[in-house]
Amino acid sequence: MTIREQWEQHEAQWLSPYAVRSADTRGRQQPTPPCDVRTDFQRDRDRIIHCKGFRRLKFKTQVFLAPKGDHYRTRLTHTLEVSQVARTLARALHLNEDLTEAIALGHDLGHTPFGHIGEKTLDRLMPGGFEHNVQSLRMVDVLEKDGKGLNLTWEVRDGIRTHSGNDEPATLEGWCVRRADRIAYINHDIDDAIRGGVLKAFELPHRCVTVLGDTHSKRINTMILDVVQNSADQPYVRMSPEINEASEELRAFLFENVYNDSWRQEEEKRCDYVLSALYAHYVQNPSLMPAEYVQIVYQTGVDRAVCDFLACMTDRYATNDFTSIFVPNDFATR
Repeated sequence: MTIREQWEQHEAQWLSPYAVRSADTRGRQQPTPPCDVRTDFQRDRDRIIHCKGFRRLKFKTQVFLAPKGDHYRTRLTHTLEVSQVARTLARALHLNEDLTEAIALGHDLGHTPFGHIGEKTLDRLMPGGFEHNVQSLRMVDVLEKDGKGLNLTWEVRDGIRTHSGNDEPATLEGWCVRRADRIAYINHDIDDAIRGGVLKAFELPHRCVTVLGDTHSKRINTMILDVVQNSADQPYVRMSPEINEASEELRAFLFENVYNDSWRQEEEKRCDYVLSALYAHYVQNPSLMPAEYVQIVYQTGVDRAVCDFLACMTDRYATNDFTSIFVPNDFATR
C-alpha cells in the first residue's frame, strides 16, 4: 500500500460523511497518473504554492496601497490567514483539510494590482466585465505554466471560482473557504485600519464589539467557534443568526468607513488612471506585451490578453511600467 493509499484509507475512516474524499474526486481536465505519496488534493495545494501567481501575491494590495510599514496585510498574508481559518474550520468539522487548503491558497490568484480598486477598473474596461474569482480560475486553468495551466481537480477549481460571487460552492470545503475569507478580511482590515490611523478602536459599532469581542483575536475566535457549533454534523457551513448579523453589520461599517471613505478617493483616481492608461496602451500595441500574452491575442482577442496581462501585474510592476511608458526619463529619475 502506497502512502497515498494510506491517506485515502485514513480519510475514509475519519472524515465526515459530508466531506469530499480524495479518492472520490471528479478528476482533472487532463488525466494524470496518481502520486505514490500525495493525494490529489495535496498535489493541487503544492502546485498552487509553487506557481508564479502565488509568489506575486506578496506585492499585491489588500486594502492599503503601498503602506509605509512592515505589518500591513498584503494579498499574500491575507491568503495565508484565510487558509489558517479555513483549515481550522475543516479540521473541526471533520472535512477534507487538504482540499480546503488548496482552495484557500488559490482563491485570490486572479486578483488585480491595487486591490479592489484595480478590480473595479478592469470590470469597467473589459468587455463582459471582470471578477477576480473568475480570473483566479482562469489563472489555474490557462495562464500558469506558460499557458498549460495547473490541471487542478474539479473540486479545487469549483472552490476557487465560488469563493465569492453569486454561485455557491459545491463542497463544504469550498464553503469553509468562503466563510474564512470573510472572517479573515473583516478582522484584519479592522486591524490595519486602526494601525493606519483611519479608525479608532472605540469607533467600532458597540453592538458588534459586545457580541463578537473587543479585540482582533476575540472576534476571530467568536466567529470560528460559532461556525463550528452551528455546522457540526450538518450538510452546511454557516453562522448562527446572531453572530452572522453582527458580522455583517461590522462588514457594512468597514465599507462605509474604510473601503469607500474619502481618504481613499485620491488614491483610487491615481490607480484607475494608471491601469486605464496601461490598458489603452497595450490594446493599441499588443505586440509590446510579453510573448505569453501576445499568444492569447491570437487565441481569444486583444482585450482578453490585455486584461490577463494587467491582472497578473503586481502593484509595483504596474507603477513601474506606467512610469517607463508615460513619464519622460529625465523626470522619472529625479
